[in-house]
Amino acid sequence: MTKKQPIHQQMAHQVIRIQPTKGFSALGLAELWEYRDLLWFNILKNIKSKYRQMALGPLWIILQPVMNMVIFSFVFGKMAKLDDGGIPYPLLTFSALIPWTFFQNSCTFACNSLVTQMPVISKVYFPRMIIPLADALAWLVDFTVTFAVLLIVMVCYGIYPNLRILAIPLYLLLTLVTTMAVGLWTASLTVKFRDVRLVVQYGLRVFMYVTPVAYTAANLEKALPDGWEWLLKMNPLYWVIEGFRWALLGGANGPELFMVYPIILIIAMLISGAYMFRRTERTIVDLL
Repeated sequence: MTKKQPIHQQMAHQVIRIQPTKGFSALGLAELWEYRDLLWFNILKNIKSKYRQMALGPLWIILQPVMNMVIFSFVFGKMAKLDDGGIPYPLLTFSALIPWTFFQNSCTFACNSLVTQMPVISKVYFPRMIIPLADALAWLVDFTVTFAVLLIVMVCYGIYPNLRILAIPLYLLLTLVTTMAVGLWTASLTVKFRDVRLVVQYGLRVFMYVTPVAYTAANLEKALPDGWEWLLKMNPLYWVIEGFRWALLGGANGPELFMVYPIILIIAMLISGAYMFRRTERTIVDLL
């Protein structure tokens, strides 16, 4: 029988190598899955706190897109008399405002998420990507409620959804991917430069008017010189909004092969934004 070596002698033969993670493992997606319970907790916390201490509370979920729908219908439908493509103008704008409002709110909150959660980040370790992801996913509740209201309004206008409605989850997924791509980049930059959130706020306002939210894509394309329509179609939200109108109301641009280009662009932004976020995460406490 061989004699067992002492523990200090066994440890002397062990070699521990510390190497930086490479490739997709550097994104920490496995670690993010391990902390999925914390992600769910943060989503619920954001949902509960969003309308706390408000007089109207959850009614703002409906009021925000409805008020914008009324304003856009009056300004662009009644006063400017823009072509509605044969779709009632309230439905034209409401169907676009639902994904746009989700995108706008998610981007705004994701951009400020790391700064607002500074007390927690400085004390407890967890994958920081949970914070902007939870902020974005919490707005899915608002999306679901307003989408149900849209279906009711459609029935009131005598328009009933068909099998095209099955494409809505795919367009919603594209919206979420676009949101996270923008959110990860802006959240990383806001940690270093606090005025980035102001740029995001004003940028989203401008971005709304180069996206067919308040009017049809045809009206927007008329304002461009011939041959420049492709520039509008490189916007992922162009296809999201047109896709919602096509799936629910008809009379809009459905899926086209050109969609591949903005999808590739936004996936590249998402991956690069995730790498940028993970790099910022290493020194985030010092920066905050």
